[in-house]
Amino acid sequence: MAEHRREDLLERITDHVLAHGLIGLSLRPVAKAVGTSDRMLIYHFSSRDALVSAVVARTNQRAMAAVAALPSAANVHEGINQLWAAYRTEPLHSCMDVYCQAAATGLIGREPYLTDARASGELWAGALRGYLVRCGAPQRRVARLVTLVDSALFGFHLDLITDDADELACGVDDLARAAEVLAHE
Repeated sequence: MAEHRREDLLERITDHVLAHGLIGLSLRPVAKAVGTSDRMLIYHFSSRDALVSAVVARTNQRAMAAVAALPSAANVHEGINQLWAAYRTEPLHSCMDVYCQAAATGLIGREPYLTDARASGELWAGALRGYLVRCGAPQRRVARLVTLVDSALFGFHLDLITDDADELACGVDDLARAAEVLAHE
């Protein structure tokens, strides 16, 4: 019963975080938003840090499920463009935002977020490897492609200079063309 209640709370809190962000999350406001008390959150998650860690992990699970649900593309080039289109829509768009917020918190050295972001990143890389292989990437090249594509797409996702979605899409297509060549060199 308690585990079911914890899972239900985690789902609702994750929905709240996806809608409102992770930075500055405090127990009382999030508890009120999901219809419980901050004491119940402590009971089920032990601390704010543990709650945030659980939310980041759940967000990553949702993102990986979204990638797993993408249809295979005819080649790596089309696959990367399709992945970018998924990044620009829900649920991946908000999932990427939460992951970036957790990673940014970790980059300034605060635990447990750094460790959690790294663990989530490893799982995420596995999802991307599977997707790119489904799109024709050879096993011998897929790890290198994931490094390139993941870093670049996060950069495009975080781009604060380019307000033109078509311009970003052209940059992603350039990346996709280069990745296609890399996949088969």
